[in-house]
Amino acid sequence: MRSLLILSITAMKTVEKSLFEICDPEYREFHRKLVPNISADLIIGVRIPEIRKLALRLDPELRSEFLAELPHRYYDENILHAAILCNITDFNSALHKTELFLAYIDNWAVCDTLSPKAFAKHRDELLEHIRRWMGSDKTYTVRFGIGMLMRHYLDGDFKPEYLDWAAEVRSEEYYVNMMTAWYFATALAKQWDSAVRVIEDMRLDPWTHDKAIQKACESFRIKDEQKDYLRGLRVKRRRG
Repeated sequence: MRSLLILSITAMKTVEKSLFEICDPEYREFHRKLVPNISADLIIGVRIPEIRKLALRLDPELRSEFLAELPHRYYDENILHAAILCNITDFNSALHKTELFLAYIDNWAVCDTLSPKAFAKHRDELLEHIRRWMGSDKTYTVRFGIGMLMRHYLDGDFKPEYLDWAAEVRSEEYYVNMMTAWYFATALAKQWDSAVRVIEDMRLDPWTHDKAIQKACESFRIKDEQKDYLRGLRVKRRRG
C-alpha cells in the first residue's frame, strides 16, 4: 500500500512539474479574471493548446494514475484531466471517468473543456445520462448536461422534445442559465422553426429568455429579419 501511495505522489508531482514548465505568466494573469471563483494561487497559467499536447504525450501509466487522483489541487490540473478524458475512445470508459470527474468540477472553463470524443458515436446511449445530468443539483453537472445536448443533438439527431428538456431547467445559478441561453441561441441558428416557438411561448425564465435572444442576435448564422423578430420578443421590450 505504501509503495502505491509513493508512486501516486510521484505521478502527481511529475504532472504538476510538467504544467509549471509550460506555464505562461501573462496568460495566468489574464485567465485569473475569467474564473473569479478560483483562487488566483491555484491557477498555473497553461494555455489550452499546450494542455492538450501534454494530455497526449503523458505516459499511459502516469495518465491513469493522474486520473485516479481526485480532487486535484490546481485549476490547470482539472483542465488537463478534462483534456485527457476527451481523448478516451471507449464509450463506457469515457462515461465512467466523466461521471467520477463531474463531482469535482467547480468552474465553467473546466466544464466546457470536457467533451469526450467517444460520446459522438454513442448518442443513443448518451441521452439517458444527459437527462440525468440536467436534473442534478450540482451547478456544473447541469451545465455539462445542457452543453452535451447542444453539442450533439442540434443537427441530424435533433428532436423538438430536447428543447423541452432544456426549457424545463430552472436554476438560480448564473452558469446554468447562461448555458441554457447559449443552447437556445444555437438552437435558433440550427433549428429555427422549433426553437422560436419556445421563445414565442416565453417558456424560459425572463433573464435566460432575453440572454438567449441577445446571443442569437450576435450570431452571424441568424438572418437579419430573424433578429428583428427576436428583438420584438424580448421581455424588457414587452414590459416597456
